[in-house]
Amino acid sequence: MPRIAYLGPEGTFTEEALRLMEPDADRMPCATVGAALNAVRSGEADGAVVPLENSLEGGITTTLDEFAWGEPLLITAELLLPVRFSLLARPDTELVHIKRVYTHPAAITQCRGYINRELPDAVVVSAPSTAAAAQEVSLPGSPYDAAVAARIAGEHYGLVEIAANIGDRTDTVTRFVRVARPGALPEPTGSDRTTLVVFLADDHPGALLEMLTEFSVRGVNLTRIESRPTGDGIGRYFFHFDFEGHVADARVGEAISGLHRICGEVRFLGSYPRADGVTTQIKPATTDAAFTEATTWLAQIRQGRP
Repeated sequence: MPRIAYLGPEGTFTEEALRLMEPDADRMPCATVGAALNAVRSGEADGAVVPLENSLEGGITTTLDEFAWGEPLLITAELLLPVRFSLLARPDTELVHIKRVYTHPAAITQCRGYINRELPDAVVVSAPSTAAAAQEVSLPGSPYDAAVAARIAGEHYGLVEIAANIGDRTDTVTRFVRVARPGALPEPTGSDRTTLVVFLADDHPGALLEMLTEFSVRGVNLTRIESRPTGDGIGRYFFHFDFEGHVADARVGEAISGLHRICGEVRFLGSYPRADGVTTQIKPATTDAAFTEATTWLAQIRQGRP
């Protein structure tokens, strides 16, 4: 039974994602994303599940930064989890009795419409996490009447669901990834994603275009690009890339090799099956067979056999 760390405490959306990805795992809640990833690095856990991006708010900056520093880890799988917020309270609580609500700032943003409409006089206070909010509300003498959290948090802390699916958008999704220590990669499936962290060698005009060109000329489709500050001063950034394909694909390997030549550092974070199952569309000129044929042709030219 693998031991899998995750962003805790118990009752987070991350735990829900972990239950779906690794239903038989020994679950290890951690206080932060960094703590979960460090548990993998140290060998205390066999893997970790952490949030990577949200369809409304974009990349989870803490996770993006944690992947860029420290000992490298590999993403081995991903999951797209619909985010469904519930209003949770102690038994026998009625909506009209709710005057103080406790929840994470992201939940406040995503449930603002419901709160303004149904709880216009309530004071909403920020919590470290939605699960921590539910835990606090469950305590005797808590100053809070309700929490906005995942339904699973109510199950953990003995709260009842006053209202379900209260988010302003019903199609909100968070992408979670499972990470492990470096090792064998998942086999290519034809529906794969590869993730990199890339640091510039130096800042100069066209530096970003040079990186994008490595993908474009080989027919590699980007699915996400985000910049994050390096901490070395204003205007210094590194980049996160997600793109279609597997490192075993010729076009992907060539693109990564090209980045390695022109960038200061390229950190490979893994090639793994896409959660949405979308099949990668490959142009005829960028298939593995096309790259093999071109390599053979060049070898003949170099041998004097045009």
